Amino acid sequence: MWIYRRFKIREHERGLYFKDREFKWILDPGRYWIFDPFYKVRVETVSVRDVWLKHEDLDVIVKSGELGDQAKVLDLRNDQRALVWIDGRMNSVLGPGRYALWTVFHDVKVEIVDARAARLAHDRLAIVLQAEGASRLLDTFAVEAGHAGLFLKDGEHQATLGPGTYAFWKGVGKVRLETVDLRESMIDVAGQEIMTADKVSLRLNAVVTYKVAHALRAVAEVVDYRQALYRDAQLALRAVIGTKDLDAFLADKDSVGRELEGIVKNRAAAFGVEVLSLGIRDVILPGEMKDLMNKVTEAKKAAEASLITRREETAAMRSQANTARILESSPTLMRLRELEVLEKVAEKAHLNVVLGDKGLVEHVVKLV
Repeated sequence: MWIYRRFKIREHERGLYFKDREFKWILDPGRYWIFDPFYKVRVETVSVRDVWLKHEDLDVIVKSGELGDQAKVLDLRNDQRALVWIDGRMNSVLGPGRYALWTVFHDVKVEIVDARAARLAHDRLAIVLQAEGASRLLDTFAVEAGHAGLFLKDGEHQATLGPGTYAFWKGVGKVRLETVDLRESMIDVAGQEIMTADKVSLRLNAVVTYKVAHALRAVAEVVDYRQALYRDAQLALRAVIGTKDLDAFLADKDSVGRELEGIVKNRAAAFGVEVLSLGIRDVILPGEMKDLMNKVTEAKKAAEASLITRREETAAMRSQANTARILESSPTLMRLRELEVLEKVAEKAHLNVVLGDKGLVEHVVKLV
C-alpha cells in the first residue's frame, strides 16, 4: 500500500490543499509527495490564467489568508459596487459579495464605488455599461438634446441633468429620471365659447407659444404644466373678452392679444414656464350675427359710394361754373373753345363751315 501520494503543480497553476474536507493551504508550482495513508488529502489544481477564483469554499479560502499577494480579494458590502479592469480593459461590474481575482498573470485594478449616491458618474461610462454584470446592476436613462433630466431619489430632487446618458444603481432606493422638454412649443386654445360685454356670443381660437424656463418648478409646482398653461390661457380669454364690446374687440384685436399675453405670462412664470407670445387666431361669429354684420358693412359701403358720387358731381358742377365765368369774360378764349369742339366733330363727320366775325352759332352755313 502506498502511503505517499504525488502531486505536480505547473507554473500557471496553484493547488488547493484539503484535508478531511477542510481547506488548509495553497500549493505553489512544484512537485509534492504527501503522506496520506488514509486518502484524506485532496488537492485541487486551479489555473491562475483565469482571473476569477470560483470555488464553493471561497469564503474559507479567503479567510485563511493563504492567497496572500497572489490574488486580490474583494468583500463588498450592500452599499458597495466594484468596477473591475483587467489588463487595462473593462471586465465586469460587481455587486455585494466576496470575490477573489488572481493577479499572477494579469494586471487587475478595482474601483470601489459607493452606491448610496444612486448615480454612477464615470468618465468612461459608455465602456462600463457594456461590461458583464452592468445590465443586471444598473439602470440607464438617456436625456435627449433640448431636454433636461430631473434626477429624483426617494421623491427628493438630487440634480438637474443635461443631454446625455446616465446610469443608476438598482436596489438603492426609488430612483426616477423625469425628462422635461426645454424647446419652444405651442398650445392651441381652440373652440372657446365666450360672450362679450354687449351679449354677443362668439367662438375664439388662440395660440400660446412658450418654453420651459425652470424644469424643476414646471414639474414640482403643478401636476401637468401644459394643462395648467392651457387652463390659464382659457380663463384669461374669458376674463378679457367678457369686458369688451364686440365692435371694440374686432377693431383692436392686437391690443386685446397683448393684454391677454401679459396676464398669462405672469401666471405661467409662477410654475417655471415662459410665455413667448399669445395671439388670437380666429374669431367665429354666429350665423345670424354674421349676416347682420354683412348687411351693416354693405350699407356702410353703399353710403360711402353715394357720398363719393355726390362729391364728384359737386366738384364737376363747380368746375363747369368756373369755366363758364372764364369764357364769358374772354371772347377770344370762347372762340378757341368753339374751334376745339369743331375739330372733335370733324373727326366723325364731314363739315363745311363758314365763319364770320361773330360767333359760330350765327354763321353755320351748311352741315352734311
